Amino acid sequence: MKKILVTGSAGFIGFHLVERLLINENYEIVGIDCIDPYYDINLKLKRLNLHGIEIKENRNCIQSSKYKNYKFHKVDIAEFDTIIEIMAEYMFDFVINLAAQAGVRYSIENPRAYTHSNIDGFLSILEGSRKTNVKHLIYASTSSVYGLNTKMPLVETMPTEHPMALYAATKKANELMAHSYSHLFKIPTTGLRFFTVYGPWGRPDMALFLFAEAILSNKPINVFNNGEMIRDFTYVKDIVESIYRLIEKPARPSDSWSGENPDISKSSAPFQLFNIGNSSPTNLMDYIKALEVSLGKKAIMNYMPMQPGDVPVTHAEVSTLENYIDFKPQTNIREGIKHFANWYLDYKKLKN
Repeated sequence: MKKILVTGSAGFIGFHLVERLLINENYEIVGIDCIDPYYDINLKLKRLNLHGIEIKENRNCIQSSKYKNYKFHKVDIAEFDTIIEIMAEYMFDFVINLAAQAGVRYSIENPRAYTHSNIDGFLSILEGSRKTNVKHLIYASTSSVYGLNTKMPLVETMPTEHPMALYAATKKANELMAHSYSHLFKIPTTGLRFFTVYGPWGRPDMALFLFAEAILSNKPINVFNNGEMIRDFTYVKDIVESIYRLIEKPARPSDSWSGENPDISKSSAPFQLFNIGNSSPTNLMDYIKALEVSLGKKAIMNYMPMQPGDVPVTHAEVSTLENYIDFKPQTNIREGIKHFANWYLDYKKLKN
């Protein structure tokens, strides 16, 4: 069996990825998560419980009660020595690093949380990959790295030297760190720039979760930039399918890469970057309307100015990824939001 490490496995995308991986019995899966209290840990524990993991403080490794090929370690990826030990114990074929401190606005309030998880933690993963000869390291980046770019659609070859918040800066740093390890140690690394991921089991600090909670409580929702926002909303299962198809397609050096005219999305090292988005930008007000339809209730709008670190528009160019894995995210917002709303009503025990 091929061995896969998924960090952030109690998180939003990590949970869905583990679910997808468990379908393939040829994979032995190990999840890592520190169960950080950035948001309600009960949501994280419920995600783990669905995969047969019950957290017990006195046990370092927990075997799933539902899946014989799934184990879980409760550990912070910034615990360098522990991460190296775990990776040396299993000798993973593939590593998918989804553990990170998320959130653009929170990075303004608590910057040290981002250097801890996104810089120190990622270094642990890189060193563990180097020491154990990992065949492919996939890691989460973000569309936020495009920062002050205003030309649309956003393409992997665009410059990303002007981030608008520390969160984006740490993710840009991850891409640079990964390249250095690909160059020095020939570790195949693939960075994935996610575009506004949404869906069931999402984070409570994400817009869709906050909107649903407020609408059903007859409270106003905060609509930033007076609703004049456009986002490339991407359904979580489309994200996960893309990751799944990338696992056994490790990055390779680009034959056409030139130091005289460098393409920042590729390299002479086994390194690559991909956008993952729906490539179908949606106005925020249409997004809200789709949620209103799914919940059967109108929202009370509280129009607000643009928030620090936000951008007015995102639009992913995804043809490079589509050509590489023969798959393109395709779930439209009406379908995706309906799935979310059904889950949310059930999760909150509001469903009839």
